[in-house]
Amino acid sequence: MRFVYSWLIRCAAPFAFAVVLWRGVRDRSYWQGLWERFGLGRPLPSPSIWLHAVSLGEMSAAAPLARALHSRYPQLPLVVTAATPAGRARARDLFGDAAEIRFLPYDTPGSVRRFLERIQPRVTIIMETELWPNLFRECERRRVPVVLASARLSAKSASRYGRLGGLFSGVFTPNVAVAAQSEEDAERFRSIGAAATQTCVVGNVKFDLRLDDGILAAGRILRAAYGGSRSVWVAGSTHAGEEEQVLEAHALLQVQRPDALLLLVPRHRDRFAAVAELLTGRGIKFARRSAMARSGAVAGSPVETLPVDTAVLLVDTLGELSTLYASADVAFVGGSLVPIGGHNLLEPAALGLPVLTGPFHFNGKEIALLLLSSGAALQVGGAKDLAAELQRLLDQPAERRRIGIIGKDIVESNRGSVERLLALIEPSLPGANQPAEGAQAYPSAER
Repeated sequence: MRFVYSWLIRCAAPFAFAVVLWRGVRDRSYWQGLWERFGLGRPLPSPSIWLHAVSLGEMSAAAPLARALHSRYPQLPLVVTAATPAGRARARDLFGDAAEIRFLPYDTPGSVRRFLERIQPRVTIIMETELWPNLFRECERRRVPVVLASARLSAKSASRYGRLGGLFSGVFTPNVAVAAQSEEDAERFRSIGAAATQTCVVGNVKFDLRLDDGILAAGRILRAAYGGSRSVWVAGSTHAGEEEQVLEAHALLQVQRPDALLLLVPRHRDRFAAVAELLTGRGIKFARRSAMARSGAVAGSPVETLPVDTAVLLVDTLGELSTLYASADVAFVGGSLVPIGGHNLLEPAALGLPVLTGPFHFNGKEIALLLLSSGAALQVGGAKDLAAELQRLLDQPAERRRIGIIGKDIVESNRGSVERLLALIEPSLPGANQPAEGAQAYPSAER
């Protein structure tokens, strides 16, 4: 089966590359690092630690682990890969020159070999779940330990992997360790071939996020740009079919609070134009965050106040979600009113915001249930529910503070996943944690 897979992936790679070239016509970030997708790039002078996170959200979640690895093993170069331009750009913002940032190569045997020859990893750390048979096989051949860090696996994905039988069960060789988010995730990995002795539960690295004072200060600056006294709520990481419900909720809210401001943050940059067309088609007065940035409304700069009749700020920039949450009164986290599975509820909770979510949160079921059961998050079923909860929370500042304190306490009490992961990784890096002169420090970048 691996032989058939390898030939299929060889045939698919040129088509995947053609799609990248086509997308680059409209978004030139797709043309960056083109040859990295085939495993090319400068060889590193010494063995490295390799950390992979597929896209923007996973890259942000990986930041605490990456910083801990850099601090503990400063002599080893840190290679960070992503599969998308957004993930690669986020890695640049987070790590700057302190990491070697590349695209993950296609899973063809040749691309994988070229990539591993150039970076010489002593350990491979893959965030959440990406199972690439040729990559895992080549790591096994080179005796490179592989850690699936903060790994999660939905029931649907487990069923899909299970149907492919030996192809994916074969990736769980003795050099592969699964560090799952929950016991449920661990059991699903075991069901598709992971050895019980190589599978453990370490929790979710997202609890280990650190939001520094710079994010809070930037949030205050943005809040001033909104006009000071306006009620402000964020709809973060929204998807198609969800923005319509969010806008309906905002229209209902404006009946009682005509000056309310919605910060609308589509999950993917390639949807910015479509959401702008949706707003225009509905006759909604909106501004673009990118225009504010050009005019100086950014952290540490003089700000230009939004016109008072602006109902929606369309956030058509990347990497600012923490700051936007810090500037708001209430947060709704998207991907949850449509069957996407939800996104990171912990980020607004860590900032002390009341968190609203729809009924679809299977991507982070344990976190969602924890926040919902404790009262740190509230579930809404659609536009009317969302508008009603927004109205209630905006009317009751003391209730917002009470809920926010619960959320912050939950985040703080569940930290520790990064330390557990480091304990799992450390045996693969004996003698590597010696101090190095002139080690590159990470830039200060928000999550």
